[in-house]
Amino acid sequence: MQLKPIGDKVVVEVIDEPQTTASGIVLPDSAKEKSQRGKVVAVGSGKLLDNGERIALEVKVGDTIVFAKYGGTEIDLDGKDLMILSERDIHAIVE
Repeated sequence: MQLKPIGDKVVVEVIDEPQTTASGIVLPDSAKEKSQRGKVVAVGSGKLLDNGERIALEVKVGDTIVFAKYGGTEIDLDGKDLMILSERDIHAIVE
């Protein structure tokens, strides 16, 4: 199954980053914080303005991004952890 986001929505595959303490102890899944990084896998058609004009999104498929900690909707599709975010929930593109 594939997702086609609409409007200013973006589908992101969450990057699972191993988390360790300052002393090097790897934390179990139950103690980990939710990742705020991901790879864009699909983008919508852009934001629709009041005058009917559509503005393209700043991110594109393949970009690695940093997004809001509590933004978006989490889904599990074909065993992958995905997030559906609005463009306003994206803070930065990692270069």
